[in-house]
Amino acid sequence: MMQPTVLTSPHQTNLGDTHIPHSGHPSQLGTNKIQVIRRDGSWTALNIGKIRTVVDWACAGRDINTIALEAGLTTRLRDGITTREIQDNLINCALEMCSPEEPDWRYVAGRLHIWSLWKDTLVSRGYQYGNYETTVRTKVENESYDKRLLTYSTAELREAGSWINSDWDTDYDYAGAVLLTSRYLLPQELPQEAILTCSLLLASVETPENRLPWARHFYEAIGSRKVSLATPILANLRVPGGSLTSCFILSVDDSLESIFQEITNTARISKNGGGVGVNVSRIRATGSWVMGKPNASGGIIPWIKLLNDTAIAVNQGGRRAGAVTVGVDIWHLDVPEFLEMQTENGDQRRKAYDVFPQLILTDEFMRRVENKQEWTLIDPYEVRKNLGIELAQLWGEKFEEAYRLIELELGRRITLYKRVNARELFKTIMRSQVETGMPYLAFKDTINRANPNKHVGYIPGVNLCTESFSNVSPGKHSHCCNLVSINLANIEDQEIDYLCKIAVRILDNTIDITHPPFEDAKRHNNEYRTIGVGCMGLADWLAKKRLTYDNLTQISQLFEEVGYWCTQSSMELAKERGAYNAFPGSDWSLGKLIGSKPVEWFLENASKKERWLTLSEDIKTYGIRNSHITAIAPNTSSSLVQGCTASILPVYSRFFYDKWAKGTVPIAPPFINDSFWFYPENKTLDQQKVVKAVATIQQWIDTGISMELLFNLNQGVYFPNEPERCLTAKDIFDSLMLAWKEGCKAIYYVRTVQKDDFKESDSSCTACAN
Repeated sequence: MMQPTVLTSPHQTNLGDTHIPHSGHPSQLGTNKIQVIRRDGSWTALNIGKIRTVVDWACAGRDINTIALEAGLTTRLRDGITTREIQDNLINCALEMCSPEEPDWRYVAGRLHIWSLWKDTLVSRGYQYGNYETTVRTKVENESYDKRLLTYSTAELREAGSWINSDWDTDYDYAGAVLLTSRYLLPQELPQEAILTCSLLLASVETPENRLPWARHFYEAIGSRKVSLATPILANLRVPGGSLTSCFILSVDDSLESIFQEITNTARISKNGGGVGVNVSRIRATGSWVMGKPNASGGIIPWIKLLNDTAIAVNQGGRRAGAVTVGVDIWHLDVPEFLEMQTENGDQRRKAYDVFPQLILTDEFMRRVENKQEWTLIDPYEVRKNLGIELAQLWGEKFEEAYRLIELELGRRITLYKRVNARELFKTIMRSQVETGMPYLAFKDTINRANPNKHVGYIPGVNLCTESFSNVSPGKHSHCCNLVSINLANIEDQEIDYLCKIAVRILDNTIDITHPPFEDAKRHNNEYRTIGVGCMGLADWLAKKRLTYDNLTQISQLFEEVGYWCTQSSMELAKERGAYNAFPGSDWSLGKLIGSKPVEWFLENASKKERWLTLSEDIKTYGIRNSHITAIAPNTSSSLVQGCTASILPVYSRFFYDKWAKGTVPIAPPFINDSFWFYPENKTLDQQKVVKAVATIQQWIDTGISMELLFNLNQGVYFPNEPERCLTAKDIFDSLMLAWKEGCKAIYYVRTVQKDDFKESDSSCTACAN
């Protein structure tokens, strides 16, 4: 990460002359000199030297021509222009000059945006950085900041304020600077103040003698963009009563009371800005019995529609619509209608366009897909009533035994069912994915085999981004998870152990200071203490080292380090604070490690073997603080703030413009100047390479990974020697099957790239979309 060379103090620089109050019209001063309007409303003569000073500061340390920026601006100056307009014009000039050949102009635009924020803050409150104690007390008094900050003394707040490094504000490119200021900062707040305040609150649960040292560790890791806080933590932590949890999973029982209770819980989560996963597999199917009357149930779709409308109505405090993924097991009788609920045709009263569908797939189903065998769709209510089996809670061998029994009873004790070809049903799923990107796919048996808490429950499905999940039980425990990510683009390999310790401690503290929006979430936090340390910027880490996604050994060794140090850090916290409540009897307590794998697996597969044996023994002795520790989120927006590529996936394109409300914004990875050809573009990369890389990483991640697959449907992309050939449905099918076989836990979005006139191209490629 570049530390800019500051040529002058922008805190003291204005685009006009020094502040001289003047209330007259500029024409009174003569027309031979342009007059500008300052942010405080006063007039002054334009001083080109001041502009040049700001331009030099914004361009410092970058291999670009500052004169070009000045020249672009002079054509836009006019009498009566405001200093804000000058600033915006400079930004627009920089953005217009940004290109694959000169991508650094996006950093110039970012610094200019931050400079404008500094000046606005100076005008609005009378000072910039340098008076942190006053900022805290003022914001606590007006209820913008949590009053728990006042547990720190005046001397401690002053000391904390001395840590602020304003140069870190200048590291953002334009996309990151705009997102940071528009999405995360409070009125009259500067970036380092927000980060420092979060750090102090995160450390507030430490012992009095340790909280300030830990707060400094947290601040320096977050401020230097080596550790990234998830959006709910960065946005809500400073606000009184804010929920810090990123994602929740609810499970609905087959009763009105449970259904409406979980709809209410969904509303509470959405109000606080969290993503929600709702599993509806227990709800009786269309045509089932209600109060003893046959063919009375409307199935799962009407209840999903209520969840859909709740997500729209409770719109995260007006910021955006709620985000809800609804999951159903692949054996449910309503699966075909579930796959059709976002199409335009059919009864609009049974449509739900604003939820994100997910299907929970068992190994038995996937084997039947592979072998083109029959699959049976059934009603969970009839199975429960006539056979005494709650099928939704079963997985693995117990599910397969129960499912065989159910199929033996077809036409006798099981009368409401439908037989389909498993391969054809999977094709229907694929068709929906190519058209809409969904449903998400969750591999239930793989997920539950790796569940360390199978002694007290099961995992019904995945969260909104498919990376976080744990035990859920209707009316008792609702999964909730707090997330951070380590920014691999900004760290050195020798820092991984330290940063993992910081990340785990941040999240464990988060559990103790958050305000869960309902009781089931609070109970889950107390029982399981689930956290998710993730990573972003893998594409940058690889590019720096001149590696590719084919270098699976190096990728494995990297994530072995992350997995080991996060697990070891949670064990050390257990020594200090005690193990999570459900630890006795868990796979952790039996000496199993990441993914509930026996220690022998690590002795065979790890690059540093003996430390895993020691860790296994230590966990059996001292326990572990968090039942789930690592999870890799998609980080699509937060990676822009962090100045790196998203998550662990390849960059979509080496350089492109994204359309925002402010216009088109240039997007490029951080090391594009030096490592252009070492950034493979995902839009043309064989997705089986992505699957194999994710499967390699998954071995060291105890929860999940947001794996988005991107298929290019144009001719010749994957087959340069066959220019007329394009991807077929079988190629996509093979990639999805490979994900299951290689041990991936879920598939997030399935995206496609195609030309606008794709449907009008030759028939052989049109068939790819089908």
